[in-house]
Amino acid sequence: MRIDDHPILGKTQRGKEVTILVDGAPLTAHEGEPVAVALTAAGRRLLHYSVKRGEPRGMFCALGQCNDCVMTVDGQPNVRTCITPVRDGMRVETQIGLGQWRSLPPAQLEED
Repeated sequence: MRIDDHPILGKTQRGKEVTILVDGAPLTAHEGEPVAVALTAAGRRLLHYSVKRGEPRGMFCALGQCNDCVMTVDGQPNVRTCITPVRDGMRVETQIGLGQWRSLPPAQLEED
C-alpha cells in the first residue's frame, strides 16, 4: 500500500523505480516517494528503537511532526523518513536510540 495524496507533500507522482539499501538489503522503491512509504509498501513497519526503553517504533503521524519514523539515512541519524524522498542508491538503516553519525566513504562523498 502506498500513499497517493500526502497531507503535507500533496499528490504523489510515481517516479521511476530505483533501488535503495535498507540495512544492507536492496529494496525497490519509486524515486521521490517518502522513504517510510517505500518501506511500508514492502511490508516493513519497524523503523527504529526508542531511546529510553529500546521499544520498536514505526510510522505514526506521517507528517514530519513526531520522531517515530526517524532512521539513519546515508550516515545521518534522526532523519524523518515520512517526509524524506527516496533517491536511487540511498542507504537507510534501522536506528537504535539516538543513532550514530557515520562517515561516507570518500568516493561516495565525491559523487554527492
